[in-house]
Amino acid sequence: MNVNSSQSKLSRDLEAILIPSGEKVQLQKDKPFQITQSMGGSYTLIYDNRLLVRVDSKDADALGIQQELSSQKEILSEHEELTEEIIYSRLKEVYDPEIPVNIVDLGLVYDCQIKRKEDGSYSVAVKMTLTAPGCGMGTILAQDAQSRILEIPSVSEAQVDLVWDPPWNPSMISEEGKMILGLV
Repeated sequence: MNVNSSQSKLSRDLEAILIPSGEKVQLQKDKPFQITQSMGGSYTLIYDNRLLVRVDSKDADALGIQQELSSQKEILSEHEELTEEIIYSRLKEVYDPEIPVNIVDLGLVYDCQIKRKEDGSYSVAVKMTLTAPGCGMGTILAQDAQSRILEIPSVSEAQVDLVWDPPWNPSMISEEGKMILGLV
């Protein structure tokens, strides 16, 4: 979605996440905002000319935006195996609220384990990190990742753990991520 370069006003009160602390904050109706990023089902705003916040797509109406349709879900046949490729395609829908690159291309996803359960469903365990250990958005990004994985019809369990070893560094960014960020 194109970023709204002009200021608008909220049409109703709503809850948002303060960036980078991850604290919940209440945004008030009729206060000015500007959208700086709209990716992965959330919006990053400059609110009241002073706060950087993240707003979930369920509150898009307060921003004057029709809620975007979620991406088409992969449907696995009963005999088709769940693959890391499918998991990673879901994780590419999770974006850092300050950087316009998804968590996979930022190099934040370290490991993905898929186990088929006795009932035929899958359990998925992912290890990911953050660009900075003190970032308060970590649990929110991990929850977003878990939600995207659980959207896959055959997945009945998903666990996303934040890890710090090895420490993240910019060399972990994919070529696609580097192109988006203008690093190549």
